[in-house]
Amino acid sequence: MEKVGSVLAKKGSNVWTISPDAIVYRALEMMNNKGVGALVVVNENNKVEGIITERDYARKVILQGKSSKETYIKEIMTTELFVVNPNTTLEECMGIMTEKRIRHLPVLDGDKLVGIISIGDVLKAIIEAQGIMIEHLSKYIMGGYV
Repeated sequence: MEKVGSVLAKKGSNVWTISPDAIVYRALEMMNNKGVGALVVVNENNKVEGIITERDYARKVILQGKSSKETYIKEIMTTELFVVNPNTTLEECMGIMTEKRIRHLPVLDGDKLVGIISIGDVLKAIIEAQGIMIEHLSKYIMGGYV
């Protein structure tokens, strides 16, 4: 089974981060501009403190009647963080995402943030692997291998 490190090698390891002291509106702007659904929250020492997602915004700002221009990230970010490392398999990622009902997993190598993997990344990699397997099996069945 493919591992997180190989997915990051293909997709890149860019991780968009934000400070817990930033306002929520800034996070929304950043997510929109970068085309992502989550930002990893890091402090001034680049230590991961949590994650903020579109779901956090919907549930903890909009539904609570708060203002995104007056609410700080630290007030709504998710601090119960589930992380993986570059050696975690995609099967393990899928299990975590399904069980915990989350869509993003920060990737840490020790305590260093090295990437983020989304459910879309996992599904894409699994579908590609299945396509390759089907192609190989088809060639085998049709006598393509000597």
